[in-house]
Amino acid sequence: MSTDRVVIVGGGQAGFEAATRLRANGFDGQVALIGDEATEPYQRPPLSKAYLQEGDHDSLALRPRDHYLSHNIRLECGRSVTAIDRRHQRVELDNGAALDYDHLVLATGARNRPLPVPGADLEGVFYLRTADEASALVAALATCTSLVVIGAGFIGLEVAAAARKRDVAVTVVEALNRPMTRALSAPMSDYFAAEHVCHGVDLRLETGVTQLLGVAGHVSAVRVSDGTTIPADTVLIGIGVLPNTELADSAGLPTHNGIIVDRHLRTPDPRVWAIGDCAAFPAADSDALVRLESVQNAVDHARCVAAQLVGGSDGYHEVPWFWSEQYDSKLQMAGRMSTADTHVLRGSIPRKSFSVFGFRSDRLVGVESVNAVRDHMAARKALACGMPVTPTQIADAAFDLKASIKEFQTSAEPVLNPSGYVDASARN
Repeated sequence: MSTDRVVIVGGGQAGFEAATRLRANGFDGQVALIGDEATEPYQRPPLSKAYLQEGDHDSLALRPRDHYLSHNIRLECGRSVTAIDRRHQRVELDNGAALDYDHLVLATGARNRPLPVPGADLEGVFYLRTADEASALVAALATCTSLVVIGAGFIGLEVAAAARKRDVAVTVVEALNRPMTRALSAPMSDYFAAEHVCHGVDLRLETGVTQLLGVAGHVSAVRVSDGTTIPADTVLIGIGVLPNTELADSAGLPTHNGIIVDRHLRTPDPRVWAIGDCAAFPAADSDALVRLESVQNAVDHARCVAAQLVGGSDGYHEVPWFWSEQYDSKLQMAGRMSTADTHVLRGSIPRKSFSVFGFRSDRLVGVESVNAVRDHMAARKALACGMPVTPTQIADAAFDLKASIKEFQTSAEPVLNPSGYVDASARN
């Protein structure tokens, strides 16, 4: 029986997955999972999607409470780690207790980026990252007549879509020149901008916010950079997140837009790892550090570290993917479109079933798909196995990407591909 002790700091998706996967991999040492929210670990993606319509809190739980008991996972809810003592391999909790560790996994996640303008603390102003924040927003939307969403990222636009389904008047204010600009290609960004306008959203791009105005302590309007005011009885601020690196900073671990780790997700201290939203790790296709905010990234990071702690895994090389639902459009992304210098459209935008393939120097680096699951799944396989595909081939409607991948995988050796990802299908 192992005497190793693993302490996981953070009760989100990454922390939960690390604890659960350790047990699934046969680890029989001590496992402690510490989360600062009062409830068991839960899913976050539904908070800006189905939960805003249904408000079903019970459906959010990743596992019931007895799961942790039956798997011998010590679950500490509503507790914060206040310090890491790396010399003595110990973490200190906010109740004065301490836990010793042989391996420490930091899954501290991220927090909402605050809006630095007067009036941001008025009643009726919301952020959305936790279940409590989602519940408060659901209650507000029940009586809301005018919502202003500040920030046209994924969270903001998903909330805007949910609010329009309730017939709430919605204005979205975005400082940049197109929505979701940091994550999406221009063609895909333009498509979603048109979708929101078509559904009645007042979309104001290249517009900043200077002040939130209130009456009797409750928000009543948003003043924007052109001097006009937009009526609002509810405001959602969705301008991104900041990684929670304070513990790592105070422990002397390197950070830069996240806790810096190597390709094994390990910090310079071989006993300390970082996973999920808080981790800045080397991209599979370059030496650049990236930090990704997605369930897939959190889950795959956790599985990678859990495997290493029982003697397996050769590092993290997974293809990143992400999804969003807005109105009747399901967006699925794979790879890193932000690195593309060429975009090729495949499918039909009017029929709302199409994909944008991204290439850098004629090498496939990412794909965005709307209501085109076949494209998305094929793209993930192509990126994973490193199959050479050209913009000309993708532009040809007769080109069968799925069949080409199958043929390539049959003949290719299962090695690290030119994109830096590992072909999991060939390896397993």
